[in-house]
Amino acid sequence: MPPRDDDSGQWSRWMAAAQDGDGAAYGRVMAALLPVVRRMVARRLPGSGEREDVVQEVLLTVHTVRHTYDPARPLLPWLAAIVAHRCADLRRGEARQVRRTSSIDDLPETIGAVEPNMMAMDVATLGRAMAALPERQRRALELVKLREMSVADAAAATGMTPGALKVTVHRAIKALKGMLTG
Repeated sequence: MPPRDDDSGQWSRWMAAAQDGDGAAYGRVMAALLPVVRRMVARRLPGSGEREDVVQEVLLTVHTVRHTYDPARPLLPWLAAIVAHRCADLRRGEARQVRRTSSIDDLPETIGAVEPNMMAMDVATLGRAMAALPERQRRALELVKLREMSVADAAAATGMTPGALKVTVHRAIKALKGMLTG
């Protein structure tokens, strides 16, 4: 039976268990949330060819920030806020794309989207792959892609130059693609 939006009480319990390290509960909550996230994104981005990319970004964000969820509060509003932010990110990215030039020196402050096919797997697999990255690559990828820091701010936080940070993020994405598709 497909999950229903009124199952959020159960989802909250699963997320709380996942926060305590229960991998099976984590798998259940992520599987249950996937169709809900798809519907939420579809409502916010009708007709967009980028919807599945946004869905995967939402799932990656949920994976990364799951520790911020308060089990005493409903899960769906927390999830809806993440969806809203990721949809807004897409719109901002589209606006930047229009302004982008062909010169590599004119790249926008944030690095482009992760390959969509790379993220078309369960979030637990992605989490394990990210954990397998070298610390420097994982940290750079988390700061730029997940925390959405500007390249300049992430470079300052890591002690890298902006150019070195961009290369490190590129290598991290390439390494993830290799781990997940190879």
